[in-house]
Amino acid sequence: MASKKEIYKKGGVVEYKEMGYYDPDYEPKETDVLALFRVTPQPGVDPEEAAAAVAGESSTATWTVVWTDRLTYLDRYRAKAYRVEPVPGNPEQYFAWIAYDLALFEEGSIANMTSSIIGNVFGFKALRALRLEDLRIPVAYLKTFKGAPHGIPVERDMLNKYGRPLLGATVKPKLGLSGRNYGRVVYEALAGGLDFTKDDENINSQAFMRWRDRFLYAQEAVMKAEEVTGERKGHYMNVTAPDMEQVYERLEFAKEIGSIIVMVDLTMGYTALQSVSNWCHKNGMILHLHRASHATFTRQKNHGINFRVLAKWMRMLGVDHIHAGTAVGKLEGDPNLVRGYYDILREQHNYPDPVKGIYFEQDWGYLPAVMPVASGGIHAGQMHLLLSLFGDDVVLQFGGGTIGHPMGIQAGATANRVALEAMVKARNEGRDILAEGPEILKKAAQHSPALAAALETWGSVTFDFTSTDTPDVLPTPTN
Repeated sequence: MASKKEIYKKGGVVEYKEMGYYDPDYEPKETDVLALFRVTPQPGVDPEEAAAAVAGESSTATWTVVWTDRLTYLDRYRAKAYRVEPVPGNPEQYFAWIAYDLALFEEGSIANMTSSIIGNVFGFKALRALRLEDLRIPVAYLKTFKGAPHGIPVERDMLNKYGRPLLGATVKPKLGLSGRNYGRVVYEALAGGLDFTKDDENINSQAFMRWRDRFLYAQEAVMKAEEVTGERKGHYMNVTAPDMEQVYERLEFAKEIGSIIVMVDLTMGYTALQSVSNWCHKNGMILHLHRASHATFTRQKNHGINFRVLAKWMRMLGVDHIHAGTAVGKLEGDPNLVRGYYDILREQHNYPDPVKGIYFEQDWGYLPAVMPVASGGIHAGQMHLLLSLFGDDVVLQFGGGTIGHPMGIQAGATANRVALEAMVKARNEGRDILAEGPEILKKAAQHSPALAAALETWGSVTFDFTSTDTPDVLPTPTN
């Protein structure tokens, strides 16, 4: 690297490497934010220069030398690319590890962190593509965030439900039902054995059903189902709205009528989501996040943001639930990577595991765990797969797999509950549910017409498509 005096004497356009944004000898500090980028340089661009450009453009640099750099302690505020390696099996792409000093970020602000790390650099012409694969957030920064309003153990205490996954369903059709008919669906699903029902991401307050009507009919259904079953139930009231004044109005109304859980869409934006989380902290409300729109920037392997990074930001920002994939349903998700997302959301300490796509060790500093939600094309016939993949701390959300049951909605809910309890019982008895799952379900269906009909209807339905986002390394078989 050229000396500071040489750089400013030269002026004009200087390579980012020369300006100090690439330092292979740099030793990251415990308080640094560490980022792993997948960099695809333009032809002829040196990989180390591309990595330095990412570091520069996501921290202090611009396209030319500016004299005002000399008015600050730039060595501290300059991000540093400290390691560059080819991506296994892809000679056109490189992994670049970049360190950011903690002083670069506003305390407790996901909006500021994202504006810094992904704010402008993704449009940089010297790169054909760029993806943020993973982050290591220091505990010092995590302690400036509140995290989830409740967390998994507290939520289970609120619901008095232990030792099994929670069951949910999305009301279908997503759009078009009147408030009264919407409430009927909620009642049937909850009375049949589900723990939750939910609004979907695009049901807000349309002409066919205004939000107040939906909230009232849904909460009436919740209360009736609780009375019939003797269990605590909930319906996720989607409070997403055009502006924050209306969001707060819907939040307050949900609280007034006795709801225990509300829902927001990712499309609201980080600042709005963090404001809703703060409200839920103050008002004791469980907060469910639908990741609506995430695949527009998380799905493609070469450009965008990996979902694991979004999962980390949402754990910091503070949600109790987040949709995190199923691996066996209709939506994108490699099984290994999805298990990695669940680890990030639920564990107190993550260790590097390239097969799961986890590149950094992460101490969560006792930030509450988040309940992952598995939804999208799942059904009772997959119960052994879901329980084997995800364990107990997950919401299994069956939309069409409840509402589409040939015997009706309540029977669809009952089928899911019977399948779950049969599989949990078999697992607790020490049986290999992954191998014996179909037989366990078949036997349980002998005593449950609802489950028998579900297996007959959907038992052979699978969504076998190759994932677009896959691990860069695979486990090596051992003898």
